[in-house]
Amino acid sequence: MPWYVLRSKPQHEIKSAKILEQLGLEVYCPVITEIRQWSDRKKKVTVPLFKSYLFVHLDPANRNKVFEAPGILNYLFWLKKPAIVREEEIETIKSWLNDDAYQDFKVEAFKPGEEIEIKNGKLAHKKAIIKEVGAKRLKLILPDLGWTLSTRIQDVI
Repeated sequence: MPWYVLRSKPQHEIKSAKILEQLGLEVYCPVITEIRQWSDRKKKVTVPLFKSYLFVHLDPANRNKVFEAPGILNYLFWLKKPAIVREEEIETIKSWLNDDAYQDFKVEAFKPGEEIEIKNGKLAHKKAIIKEVGAKRLKLILPDLGWTLSTRIQDVI
C-alpha cells in the first residue's frame, strides 16, 4: 500500500488527521513546536510541518474514503496521477523530526519570480530571482552579475 499526499484546508491538517484515524486509516501529519509571541505573552504551539498537507497510507481502491473527513480538499497530483511518497521518505521525515539536533527549521516553497538572498558561499549576500523550480534544482537569475545559475536546492537552503 502506498502513502498518498492529501491537501487539506488551511489550519485543518491536525483535525483532519484525527478524523481520518477515527475512520480507521493510517495517517501521518508531521508537526513541530514553535514559540509564538503575542503582545502580552509567548506560547508554545504545535503546527504542521507542511502547511495544508498530510499523508495517508491506504489501498488505492479505498482512495475515496478520505473525503469523509471534513477539511480534506483533494489529493496532490504529479504527472496527472496521485502523488505517492515512498515508505523510506516517510521514515526519513519521522527520524528527522525525532532528532533533537533540529530545533528551529522552516519549510518554504520556492516560487518562480520570488526574490531571495544567497546566505553563504562565494555569492553570499547577492540577490537572486527564482526563474524555475525543479524537484532538486533551482534556476536563479543574478541581476547584479548578469548570470543565470542552476543549483541544487540543498545548496540554497
